[in-house]
Amino acid sequence: MKSILVDCERMKYPNTGPYHFCMNLANQLLKYKGEDENFSFLVPPKLNGFFGSQVSYEKIKLINKLYLPWSQSRFMAGTKKFDVWHMTYQSSMYCPFSKKTKVVLTILDLNFLHEHPDSEKNKKYLDLIQNRVDRADYIATISNFGLEDVKKHLNLGTKPASVIYIGCSFNNPPVFKEPTYKPKRPFLFGLGTVLPKKNFHILPCLLQRNDFELIIAGIDSSPYKTKIIEEAKRFNVEDRLTFTGPVSEEEKTWYYMNCQAFLFPSIAEGFGLPVIEAMYHGKPVFISTHTSLPEVGGDHAYYFKDFSPETIQLAFEAGMNHYHRVHPEELIKKWALQFDWATTARSYLEVYRSLV
Repeated sequence: MKSILVDCERMKYPNTGPYHFCMNLANQLLKYKGEDENFSFLVPPKLNGFFGSQVSYEKIKLINKLYLPWSQSRFMAGTKKFDVWHMTYQSSMYCPFSKKTKVVLTILDLNFLHEHPDSEKNKKYLDLIQNRVDRADYIATISNFGLEDVKKHLNLGTKPASVIYIGCSFNNPPVFKEPTYKPKRPFLFGLGTVLPKKNFHILPCLLQRNDFELIIAGIDSSPYKTKIIEEAKRFNVEDRLTFTGPVSEEEKTWYYMNCQAFLFPSIAEGFGLPVIEAMYHGKPVFISTHTSLPEVGGDHAYYFKDFSPETIQLAFEAGMNHYHRVHPEELIKKWALQFDWATTARSYLEVYRSLV
């Protein structure tokens, strides 16, 4: 019997990429696991039992915080029982004591290098991730861009490494009639934690020469929100800018289904899952050319090649004209469907099995 632990500690942060990565991967692993495979999940205390009563849980205990011999990491005691340990985040703070336990490391991104290329902290972060790489027996990234980034900035040695794309949860139409905030007019939709890397402040200029509303959904407690509002005031469109805060899966689906276009001009993404979610609904998607986004959007997205208001407005108008003239909805949906969690889970199961 093979025993596999998946580190889901990052699920302590709801409405984030790592949360959804861990949740969806774990659920699909349980669907496709072999009869000789037992799964355990390392979860924050409040999520004990989250994946049902048929699996085991490793609780994060105070004693784990006392072991710090491995560059700010917390070795987990009593872990010899695990054949494979999956670290689902590049700077995970937990690792097995036993050297016999094989470790799979998923590196979601090295976004800090692209957000703050001149930061003095970058070397410290890279050293921390390098320690995880050194302990790992297999490296996975979630995009080809990410893998090339890893090879450029980290030393993999002879360790095997591959790209395992993340999946997308394709939700059925919501059963409720409308979200908590229902737009008053046709609207454009942006989704993500409101941080500088999401680059949302370039979007208010798109509300000129039309009557659209701009909806931005996601955690919006960052001071960066003020910059977005200031840009809206500069273009005299602040009355058509709305922040909803975090939204439920049903509300998110409603916004995808009813928006005129989805906007995601991020400058640093490990993958960019909202892009695929919007494409599943056949929507025109406008994204930047930075990091992994061209790989995710392919030929079925529209691109902001720079961020001057004039360029953004021209790209948006040209993209919308093309969309309404050509009607590529079915091609966009087909592109999105290639990214599914079942494929992701099966790929990881193959990696686990190759190590034991």
